[in-house]
Amino acid sequence: MRKITYAKAVIEALMEEMAQNEDVIYLGEDMTFGGCLSKMPELQKTYGRERVIDTPISEHGFTNLGLGAAMAGLRPVIELQFADFAALTFDPIVNIAAKERFMSGGRVKTPAVIRTAQGVGIQCGSNHSQIVESWFMNVPGIKIAVPSTPYDIKGLMKTAIRDDDPILFLEHRLSYYTVKGEVPEEEYRIPFGQANVARVGTDVTIVAWQKTYHDSMAAAEELASEHGINVEIIDPRTLVPFDKETVLQSVRKTGRAIVAHEAPLRGGPGGEISAIITEKAFDFLKAPVIRVGGENVPIPFGKIEFEIVPDKEKIKKAVLELVKKEIKETV
Repeated sequence: MRKITYAKAVIEALMEEMAQNEDVIYLGEDMTFGGCLSKMPELQKTYGRERVIDTPISEHGFTNLGLGAAMAGLRPVIELQFADFAALTFDPIVNIAAKERFMSGGRVKTPAVIRTAQGVGIQCGSNHSQIVESWFMNVPGIKIAVPSTPYDIKGLMKTAIRDDDPILFLEHRLSYYTVKGEVPEEEYRIPFGQANVARVGTDVTIVAWQKTYHDSMAAAEELASEHGINVEIIDPRTLVPFDKETVLQSVRKTGRAIVAHEAPLRGGPGGEISAIITEKAFDFLKAPVIRVGGENVPIPFGKIEFEIVPDKEKIKKAVLELVKKEIKETV
């Protein structure tokens, strides 16, 4: 199996889906140059300006355009250059796309993918580096994908484009050209709501995705070699729908759980996941669930951005504190 980048994997998914279905269109800014995300000028060169549409700099406007096209029978992929700009699209996504199927009694579908990049990594400051998953998790009717690996981003994107519901497809900008992985050349898709047990362990369960997934994998290797702690890592792949059972099975085995995410700790996904674990697996817990998240401050400009989000060392510290806390309480 060949190894390709995170960016290459999602480009392949888009190219293949557009080849297979003429109803798939793409909207975004600067598409003549390949867009802002994974730089794919071949998309417009291959499928033309009628299907790969350069839009004005108006996220609210072209998101409404794309959602209208979806309701009319097309399958648009709508690119927002930065996830922060999703704040400009709250009304069409939250009040139209998420509710139309319900309000129409199932007669009107909105099969649209809103694709954007989130997170730290390119030092763009408070308005261009935010994690936005928490903003939308409270909205019924939207599915949320958070792929961590090249394999997952391709398989999830192909699933998203074929789904009849609106999808918020959140990629991580730090991963585009720094993360490589094995991706099959043959056709495959990954179902939403199916988590990946990325590393099997017996002592602690870590639920993590995107940047914190890679940090957790690195931390797990060092914890094993330095302290003999065997960590199991669950990558949920999608936050909505969320694969509760895979997480609960792991926690019932290990008895300890950490949820690590880049979003601010306050109001972040970790609170919801911790509640699920506490409500459904309380009798199996040997220690309280620990959350590791971003600081509750705006993201600073420059390299200091890495100081306010979780990293390998912060995750290692949380694991050691969890094990230590259990031993202390037992004694």
